[in-house]
Amino acid sequence: MPSGRKEKELTGITQLGNQQTKYQQDYAPEVLETFPNKHPDNDYFVKFNCPEFTSLCPMTGQPDFATIYISYVPGEIMVESKSLKLYLFSFRNHGDFHEDCMNIIMKDLITLMDPKYIEVWGKFTPRGGISIDPYCNYGKPGTKWEDVAWQRLSQHDLYPEKVDNR
Repeated sequence: MPSGRKEKELTGITQLGNQQTKYQQDYAPEVLETFPNKHPDNDYFVKFNCPEFTSLCPMTGQPDFATIYISYVPGEIMVESKSLKLYLFSFRNHGDFHEDCMNIIMKDLITLMDPKYIEVWGKFTPRGGISIDPYCNYGKPGTKWEDVAWQRLSQHDLYPEKVDNR
């Protein structure tokens, strides 16, 4: 058992350490798993960098590739990283526009965890000479995080980076 975690805290975690991992071939939010946040009174960011995200264009069926950044401030529960990897993999044969994929991911994680704050940013590689980088966020209504969400959204990408690495 991992150091620092009690067995009851890991109840329901089925993917981590499983040598019989099954990779879903289409959108599968049911693979997401959680565990208790050991520090729910602390506000802190957890960031996932997912450089191998793929989905399909719903019009052409061609693959789209992206790096997905997921940052969140957890509440009582957190997403387990292997289940998140399997969930993101499930988009591989899923046909949806870039903007839809990012909003679906964010909304599924809100439903799963009820975080204080979350943002999802997809940086897609160009296809047809253009790249699309959708950003979405959410702050829990009625909390300071609702204001943080508006501030981050309204200030997002005011100074975009030079795009020369794709």
